[in-house]
Amino acid sequence: MPHRHRHHRAVGAAVAATAALLVAGLSGSASAGTAPAGSAPTAAETLRTDAAPPALLKAMQRDLGLDRRQAERRLVNEAEAGATAGRLRAALGGDFAGAWVRGAESGTLTVATTDAGDVAAIEARGAEAKVVRHSLADLDAAKARLDTAADGLNTADAPVWYVDTRTNTVVVEAIRPAAARSLLTAAGVDGSLAHVKNRTERPRTFYDLRGGEAYYINNSSRCSIGFPITKGTQQGFATAGHCGRAGSSTTGANRVAQGTFQGSIFPGRDMAWVATNSSWTATPYVLGAGGQNVQVTGSTASPVGASVCRSGSTTGWHCGTVTQLNTSVTYQEGTISPVTRTTVCAEPGDSGGSFISGSQAQGVTSGGSGDCRTGGETFFQPINALLQNYGLTLKTTGGDDGGGDDGGEEPGGTWAAGTVYQPGDTVTYGGATFRCLQGHQAYAGWEPPNVPALWQRV
Repeated sequence: MPHRHRHHRAVGAAVAATAALLVAGLSGSASAGTAPAGSAPTAAETLRTDAAPPALLKAMQRDLGLDRRQAERRLVNEAEAGATAGRLRAALGGDFAGAWVRGAESGTLTVATTDAGDVAAIEARGAEAKVVRHSLADLDAAKARLDTAADGLNTADAPVWYVDTRTNTVVVEAIRPAAARSLLTAAGVDGSLAHVKNRTERPRTFYDLRGGEAYYINNSSRCSIGFPITKGTQQGFATAGHCGRAGSSTTGANRVAQGTFQGSIFPGRDMAWVATNSSWTATPYVLGAGGQNVQVTGSTASPVGASVCRSGSTTGWHCGTVTQLNTSVTYQEGTISPVTRTTVCAEPGDSGGSFISGSQAQGVTSGGSGDCRTGGETFFQPINALLQNYGLTLKTTGGDDGGGDDGGEEPGGTWAAGTVYQPGDTVTYGGATFRCLQGHQAYAGWEPPNVPALWQRV
């Protein structure tokens, strides 16, 4: 088939052209994340995994059963795996069926494809290949049909559905299997694409917390601050939509007047932002264990299987892994989609708080099930979608510059600091064209030629 042959020649050429970029971390090299003098920076260097704060590493050790060296290696390997998966996604095109990491140190990256002819190209990148039936595009399309069908149904008994790349299916988790079947039938999703799993607990949103780094809504309920942000010269923070409606007032944990909700979406999404008054200053930190500051340097999305840690005003720091990216969840108030599902525990009052991988912001706490005594799951609203929806800039620098988006003169092109880019987006910069490999918000210093973990020249 001519089209198939051209595809494999293109994949092979893409692999050959970048053979020097094989992932050191995934091959077991002790020098993973360290680039030879004069070479392009590794993904780990670009994403500053070496800047992971001690509090985050300590929480990873506690919750993931690692020692410090393993925690540090895991962050390096996950950064490299994300970049490798992004390049393979671009090279494989419609054959791509997802990627995930596994192992205590996330040392193995698996990339799925619908075409056995892609195996050599995947393995040439240092990843394991898995040939599956359905492409990621097909799974995402099926999940989108479920989202549409759910608008007209009561999904309280089938509260969670998601794309599971590891099983190459769309999974519906249900209290009653009949509810899952009704949803699948209404969506017209073929049985070969879907899998129904039983669950016993209904997810819920986290309200009315106690203590910790909190804020109060209308002098009543309490939630957790997500990530400090700026919008032009206005400072504020991102949080969960279910915490408050537009116009609701907030006070800080010290009960000092703080700000006002400017925008809020819930259900549908679970996103909101608060503009603060002049008494409050946005910083590039989230509160870590023991009151330590955790530096935020960007918002590059982590892959399935990656480690992720959460800061909340009720339970503090807890860590786990990303289990699915494209997930829908039904709470009593309605369905939220898409959210990211994790194995991290949370409890009421942690709502709106920060999810972070290494130094990369991931999202704000939405809801979940279980607790931090017996274990549970938590869903978060991805931060990049929130930033993009409201035109916000994540705070990643100190001082009073408003957020690290003052890149100064740019050598022409469509790339712009402050813009949220998704995998597959293309931009021009300095007369060249680049394709985005991993979702992120752009910052000065992260121009496409400088960050091969995030951009590929085409």
